[in-house]
Amino acid sequence: MARNAEKAMTALARFRQAQLEEGKVKERRPFLASECNELPKAEKWRRQIISEISKKVAQIQNAGLGEFKIRDLNDEINKLLREKGHWEVRIKELGGPDYARVGPKMLDHEGKEVPGNRGYKYFGAAKDLPGVRELFEKEPVPPPRKTRAELMKDIDADYYGYRDEDDGVLVPLEQEYEKEVIAEAIEKWKEEKEARLAGGGGTKEVEEEEEEYIYAIKDDEQSDDEMREQMEGEDGAQTFIAHVPVPSQKEIEEALVRRKKMELLQKYASESLMAQSEEAKALLGL
Repeated sequence: MARNAEKAMTALARFRQAQLEEGKVKERRPFLASECNELPKAEKWRRQIISEISKKVAQIQNAGLGEFKIRDLNDEINKLLREKGHWEVRIKELGGPDYARVGPKMLDHEGKEVPGNRGYKYFGAAKDLPGVRELFEKEPVPPPRKTRAELMKDIDADYYGYRDEDDGVLVPLEQEYEKEVIAEAIEKWKEEKEARLAGGGGTKEVEEEEEEYIYAIKDDEQSDDEMREQMEGEDGAQTFIAHVPVPSQKEIEEALVRRKKMELLQKYASESLMAQSEEAKALLGL
């Protein structure tokens, strides 16, 4: 037996179908929404557009269609979405419901817009096309910047170079390097002196002035080793260098006495008595 599809393609079947459709004209959707003046027809064309969009959205989910076919389908879907928006505006003008506000948003939610490019959306496999995937990748969040208070927590005396000589390592290294530099300078001076003497001739006497040895240690000066020995206590403990003026024990006691006197005067003496005392000090020049 012949299949139904083969039966439908026979000449008799086509003739019968033509007789049934005789007198019927298939109505086409207007190109412009403003050409429709009837609300039921406008809603009919809107439903037709939604049906076409649904079919194409289902087709574009297939990543095996190829890049060009997927791009064409995505363009057609965006074109139909714009046309649907025009029909919704026309329906509202004809007194129908405002579908832009109360209508379903499922079709719009399936699409994804590129940041900065409002209106054009990518559906299904179009979101994974070359050049499109990079547009949706978000830049990594930059690390939070430290506040001034957090930066100041790590700043102490070591940050400004204080206490560098208190560790007992830097000073010996500096002394060793200083000795090497002095030895090199003396050797260079001797070579220059011999060159000058050799250039003056053997028969001619060269007057040489006694030059003061600038590196000689005088009696009233102390060497670095002696200073370091004085810095060490009797028990050999390393003392620390104070880079700020430190008051003596006597100055501290005098300051405490003055502070105690002021507290007692403020507690027991009246304002008039304190004023008289200040006048007396001013007269005596204290």
